[in-house]
Amino acid sequence: MSPARERPVTVATAQYPIEAFDDLDGFRAKASRWVQDAASRGAELLVFPEYGAMELASLLPEGERGDLATQLHGLQPLREAFVATWRSLAVEHGVTLLAPSLPWRRGDGRFVNRAWLFGPEGRAGHQDKQVMTRFENDDWGVVAGHGLKVFDTPVGRLGVLVCYDSEFPLLARALVEAGAELLLVPSCTDTQAGYQRVRLSAQARAIEQQVAVVHSPTVGEARWSPAVDINIGRAGIYTPCDHGFPPDGVLTIAGDATPGWQLARLDLSRINALRAHGQVNNHADWSHQADRLAPGIAAVALG
Repeated sequence: MSPARERPVTVATAQYPIEAFDDLDGFRAKASRWVQDAASRGAELLVFPEYGAMELASLLPEGERGDLATQLHGLQPLREAFVATWRSLAVEHGVTLLAPSLPWRRGDGRFVNRAWLFGPEGRAGHQDKQVMTRFENDDWGVVAGHGLKVFDTPVGRLGVLVCYDSEFPLLARALVEAGAELLLVPSCTDTQAGYQRVRLSAQARAIEQQVAVVHSPTVGEARWSPAVDINIGRAGIYTPCDHGFPPDGVLTIAGDATPGWQLARLDLSRINALRAHGQVNNHADWSHQADRLAPGIAAVALG
């Protein structure tokens, strides 16, 4: 582990509103305000939510932004400005930054839900969502990406589970086995039930894998958008429920729906140490599941 990873890291997770802009300068100004705010408070890792970039659809003609299929194509000419804006802010403030995800047209003409991660020197990588919701599959035409990645950054090795992906334990396990020290969960949910599914799944992944999880949701209403018209969630950072961490595993969580940042200090070395010295050995005991299932499941009649 590099020296940068041996010290605590200040993490900021956004509770991010979908807003409308008059022009690209409005988008750039908002992005700058948000990054400046977090960086001025000492944040080294900034996490923005799933589909936060859909606010760029407000720049499209009304007929395009109000149509699910048309807006996907309309957003593509804005990709270069979007990437350049977030990359420059990461470099300017010397932070690692997960930008809001957006629909991205691949070379085969299909659209994926892509989250870009930028380092403080301008290097970039992306993670595409792996498991699609019914809305994405059936109504919107956004498809699954190909494979997971682990990102080696100045703040640690990061894995990204985009919203619904967090509800599938084997994806988190694969990232942790590949060396991920911290899992990022950007989300966009339009009901309390959807938000709670992602939140509780994030907490479950933290317990199962003995890892910290950072959750960033969209909030508020954008009635002009058929894709992200209602947004419900609370930004939070979750840890294992074990020595030296909150008994409920909640390091921080927003108290209400007010847009803004939740910040916390994370000592990844202390979390990693739980795998050797914790009250339980969830990470190491993962393989016991297969051992217990190998004999099969017996049916027992009691009546």
